[in-house]
Amino acid sequence: MTLMQLVKPAGAVATVALLCFAGLSVTSPRVRAETNSSVQLGFDIAPVKLNLNGLNPALVGKGSYIVNAKGDCNGCHVSPDLSPADQNGFVPGRDPYLLPFTPPAKVNPASYLGGGATFGPFPGKGIGGNGPLVIYSRNLTPGCDKAPCNNPLPEGGHTLEEFQRIIRTGHDFDQAHPACSTGTLGAQGCILSPPFNADLLQVMPWPTYGNMSDDDIRAIYEYLRAIPCISHKGTVGLPANLYQVCP
Repeated sequence: MTLMQLVKPAGAVATVALLCFAGLSVTSPRVRAETNSSVQLGFDIAPVKLNLNGLNPALVGKGSYIVNAKGDCNGCHVSPDLSPADQNGFVPGRDPYLLPFTPPAKVNPASYLGGGATFGPFPGKGIGGNGPLVIYSRNLTPGCDKAPCNNPLPEGGHTLEEFQRIIRTGHDFDQAHPACSTGTLGAQGCILSPPFNADLLQVMPWPTYGNMSDDDIRAIYEYLRAIPCISHKGTVGLPANLYQVCP
């Protein structure tokens, strides 16, 4: 998949957009070359077909580069239920950690960023109050844009401003595991608080990712808007906040 193939239908406006990120003036030839290189690489390594409708191609490409070349977001947000032959989220035979392996590595599009990988156990109660708390990674894919739809935006339907807050502070808008002392169970159970802060995402490395620039965070969000939706329809046992309606 090449950048020109993806943006050709958008015409000259999209081509101009590729030369600079929104709000970022590129003046140095060297900076311009490096910027375009990261955008092109982002499109080259995107493991899924992207929908650029109404999106900024330069931001989408840059976001893909961050998500797939720097952040390894799929490493935590893979959907094991949709990649049963390879829980690492690769296409069978294209997983570099397993033998036999046929290079290059190839991510399984069916489970890409759909969430559901498990972490823990943590002190607390699991789904429905049963067993210890196991935290599931969130579904980062966007949902439909027409009713009925419970997730029209990436990462649980959050706006860009909410997404920035998530990355910067780790705030859990879903309250997926509130404090057990409140007697309330979230979609993933409850967590012992204190010592844990029930308002925060406990697994995501937001203290590190929060150091990214506003441009980087916006690019990631724009990329997440371009990837295919994953619904988890037909899968039993996942937290309710991982399921969503797809177009």
